[in-house]
Amino acid sequence: MAQTSSLEINSKVPSPRVEMLKAMMSRFFQNKLAVFGGIFTFLLIFIALFAPFIVPYDPTAQNYSMILQGPSAEHWFGTDEIGRDVLSRVIYGAQVSLQAGLISVGIALAIGVPIGLISGYYRGFWDEFIIMRITDAMLSFPPLVLALALAAVLGAGLENAMIAIGIVLTPNFIRLIRSEVIAHREREYVEAGKASGLKDWRIISKHILPNTMAPIMVQATLAIASAIISEASLSYLGLGTQPPTASWGAMLSAGQGYLATAPWIALFPGLFIFLTVISINLFGDGIRDMLDPKLK
Repeated sequence: MAQTSSLEINSKVPSPRVEMLKAMMSRFFQNKLAVFGGIFTFLLIFIALFAPFIVPYDPTAQNYSMILQGPSAEHWFGTDEIGRDVLSRVIYGAQVSLQAGLISVGIALAIGVPIGLISGYYRGFWDEFIIMRITDAMLSFPPLVLALALAAVLGAGLENAMIAIGIVLTPNFIRLIRSEVIAHREREYVEAGKASGLKDWRIISKHILPNTMAPIMVQATLAIASAIISEASLSYLGLGTQPPTASWGAMLSAGQGYLATAPWIALFPGLFIFLTVISINLFGDGIRDMLDPKLK
């Protein structure tokens, strides 16, 4: 009987992992700005995924009888200079922006994570005087200027713009991951792995990398916002998304000449760029504070 009661009591005691998860979620939901950022971000993802079922009109369809019509019940965000529905183009532009953000950051992670892990773990001449010097040289340029130069070399187009942005974001991940690895490589669990005869690649992949995931996640979230701004800027300058594909940056460029007569053409894509970037940054800050409140 006493043994049964002990088992019942132990079964009701939550595990430390569950308690830690509850504490993390509580910290996140106490941050109202982070909650707003998360809600808007996931709403935007939903809109982008289901854009074909949401848009009221074909975003590329031209209607010359509806040129430069202001916002109305028929066209909530108005129409542009060739009669296309601005709302439909803004919704499809969300697809392009999120695609550019995710793929660009994916490229940066694919390059930056292995280089950062290897350079931080082994260090030496090639790390200090080759990798870090190249990284410092790239970081010395304004990111948009470097992305513009790379996109000009690669050629106009969304794919090339994403490659250029991914390359520009890579040094940030290399430096972050390298510093995390250096901080972890002398700790007891790494020394214990070496003493037990584990190979370096196993120590890196099974012990060091999992302990660096929190800062990587935060950096990746914030980098998506940076990539969205860069894609919009390149598209604005004609080096990103090409017509007739809808892009917030290209819509801003097209609406620039109609600010006095049809400001809605540029207003709504600009507003969505602003809200998206702010929301992702707030969401990223919330994730940072949730994973490690000491970084707040």
